[in-house]
Amino acid sequence: MKAIAVERGADKPVVIEKPRPEPDAGEALVRTLRVGVDGTDHEVIAGGHGGFPEGEDHLVLGHEAVGVVVDPNGTELEEGDVVVPTVRRPPASGTNEYFEKNQPDMAPDGMYAERGIVGAHGFMSEYFTSPSDYLVRIPRSQADLGFLIEPISITEKAREHAYASRSAFDWNPSSALVLGNGSLGLLTLAMLRADDKGYENLYCLGRRDRPDPTIDIIERLGATYVDSRETPVEEVPNAHEGMDFIYEATGFPKHAIQSVQALAPNGVAALLGVPSDWKFEVDAGAFHREMVLHNKALVGSVNSHVRHFEAATVTFTKLPRWFLRELVTGVHPLSEFEAAFEDDDTTIKTAIEFGTV
Repeated sequence: MKAIAVERGADKPVVIEKPRPEPDAGEALVRTLRVGVDGTDHEVIAGGHGGFPEGEDHLVLGHEAVGVVVDPNGTELEEGDVVVPTVRRPPASGTNEYFEKNQPDMAPDGMYAERGIVGAHGFMSEYFTSPSDYLVRIPRSQADLGFLIEPISITEKAREHAYASRSAFDWNPSSALVLGNGSLGLLTLAMLRADDKGYENLYCLGRRDRPDPTIDIIERLGATYVDSRETPVEEVPNAHEGMDFIYEATGFPKHAIQSVQALAPNGVAALLGVPSDWKFEVDAGAFHREMVLHNKALVGSVNSHVRHFEAATVTFTKLPRWFLRELVTGVHPLSEFEAAFEDDDTTIKTAIEFGTV
């Protein structure tokens, strides 16, 4: 079968031939439909994130996948089920307490593998196998855009943790600021707009010049675009006395600190970006005072698990169809896979198609 991989020492993905995998006991064989491409894939290809499976000279890419079961192999799944795979797997050294407690998304760095990212091959291949416990059924109607379930699940987990941090009192957020106008930031903005809690004031911060398709989407969602080159994070909410909720998806280290100043009393910021090392001066006293005297919170969140994927399938139905059409700017056949990795001002979200239902 064909697969898209990055090889050791290379900085571009290539198509390789691999044997079609055979499912072990408890695993199902899945025929891949589509696999999304995101910033993490680019970081893995560039060598700035992730790592190869032990003893392998290549890594099959892709962690945002949707496929159809072709061999249930005695599992509870059925042939023809449309599924999306979760990403975390036990490390090469074996299982640990996080997997034994069915909480792999809470395992700290070094105690897991992530398919297509670190230590395990991903899903950018014509077929893949997976333990059925890590495969989530989705409606057949979501098959064409099922690769979005994984990034939606990332935000489902982050919001779950943010809201849990405010669960000790009556918290009714009405304003939110999304840091980052990439595909994950835009998905999150659309999720907040569709939220039953009814956010009245939504903002999204980026670094793009008009005209720009992401800005068009932000404004069509009824949010305000903020250019970070003109307005720093801590100055965005002046008119509304701070943000109740901030979602950081940039990986820009200063945003973690600036978010505290931008939060309203009792607000919470969820940090999802993974920054590189960068040292800068911080007024630690002011930071500490803001956290304590105004009951603010910062939570970190990475990855997601089955219940977040299941919640994502419900959230998906609430997102406007026009939004999904404009978000996905290209679905490319395997023969033209390079186009899915191109990045320009018109690209927002791309995917590679391996087959149809």
